[in-house]
Amino acid sequence: MDVDGEGDRGQNPRIMERDSDSTKDQITEPSWFTPKKLLFVFCVVNLINYIDRGAIASNGINGSRGTCTSSGTCSAGSGIQGDFNLSNFEDGVLSSAFMVGLLVASPIFASLAKSVNPFRLIGVGLSIWTFAVIGCGLSFDFWSITICRMFVGVGEASFVSLAAPFIDDNAPRDQKSAWLAVFYMCIPTGYAFGYVYGGVMGSVLPWRAAFWGEAILMLPFAVLGFVIKPLHLKGFAPDDTGKTRTDNLNVLPIGYGFSAVMKDLKLLLVDKVYVTNILGYIAYNFVLGAYSYWGPKAGYNIYKMENADMIFGGVTVICGIVGTLSGGVILDYMDATISNAFKVLSVSTFIGALFCFAAFCFKSMYAFLALFAVGELLVFATQGPVNFIVLHCVKPSLRPLAMAMSTVSIHIFGDVPSSPLVGVLQDYVNNWRVTSLVLTFVLFPAAAIWSIGIFLNSVDRYNEDSEPDAVTRESTAAPLLQEA
Repeated sequence: MDVDGEGDRGQNPRIMERDSDSTKDQITEPSWFTPKKLLFVFCVVNLINYIDRGAIASNGINGSRGTCTSSGTCSAGSGIQGDFNLSNFEDGVLSSAFMVGLLVASPIFASLAKSVNPFRLIGVGLSIWTFAVIGCGLSFDFWSITICRMFVGVGEASFVSLAAPFIDDNAPRDQKSAWLAVFYMCIPTGYAFGYVYGGVMGSVLPWRAAFWGEAILMLPFAVLGFVIKPLHLKGFAPDDTGKTRTDNLNVLPIGYGFSAVMKDLKLLLVDKVYVTNILGYIAYNFVLGAYSYWGPKAGYNIYKMENADMIFGGVTVICGIVGTLSGGVILDYMDATISNAFKVLSVSTFIGALFCFAAFCFKSMYAFLALFAVGELLVFATQGPVNFIVLHCVKPSLRPLAMAMSTVSIHIFGDVPSSPLVGVLQDYVNNWRVTSLVLTFVLFPAAAIWSIGIFLNSVDRYNEDSEPDAVTRESTAAPLLQEA
């Protein structure tokens, strides 16, 4: 691969050949769509996904209910909560409704990838996402917008399951973890942009316009998923014509069914490396989810912070970007192996936990912010390594399902239950400092679980053939696209 892009630009970068009756069928990939462009496209899509999550949580879009004083003076509500007169419980359901669609659809899209072109599936998912956010802007009550938010999750599910394997296939061999880190860096960045986007749009236009703006941003990428020649994931076999049997959406899923899904799930559940990685990831996400929800409130009550939202948001964005990128670069520098990834995970999480735990012990707000910032930077360094393990501890054809089940697990057992459980703990102890220390302590078991992975017999299965009739490309380590 001509990494620097100085090679022959007139030649097609990738030819997939297959002998049949003394002839060669050639399937060409588009020369203009380089690996870096693929990474850029996926990063922008990921950014838009998380802008949407941040926007609906922003004060400008979410708004507040109307209130009435004891004297009878009433003020009109604002945003979604004000227009639909939502209770705090309904508002909380709305903020997490997309998770229902995401968790249900992720394994389905991952399984369909064996019989429908994965790149086309991303196009389908982004199309569903686009129509769903348009529906959010057209909603008329709590249930209509809640259903639309569920379909937003369905649309996002295909991207969550399939984007990372595409990036892993096309990243330079010595930069795989760094490329994954760049992709996952869009999560904190997207949230931050979403807060700003929601605030600006809510102040100048009706809240519905924010959703329509998101649909306009996503539409070109949904279309791209259908018009570009379909890209293929490593590990999926072609049919007898030489074409990948997943080239179009008008075929019935081959081998798809409940039994096939359960067979693949069993392979994941008996994989000690995969299970160890996910268990650590669940404990880690348990803490991060509660931090994101309760952090500003805890900071305000413990340290009497003014603008706690802005302070916590700023620290999270800066540390999220720097930490995520650093984790990926460090793993590539060490040599990206599963064992080294577990070393990065356990060490960075353990030291980060020490800094975060110590931060809540200080009474000075400035000491807290300094220590907590260092702790968050170290904790965020896990994003590249943890997903590298998910992608490389299983055979290529299992990667979409492995990513899907990773997403399902860390949400169902991690951040979804953590926020209410922390709320229950706070109601019991009535001390935000104690509650925060107990929550932060959970990072230590996460580090301990990941440290077990260092001693497991781990094998990088990226180069294993998943299908007996899979086409052999120029090199099992070569990307599916070439730099133009």
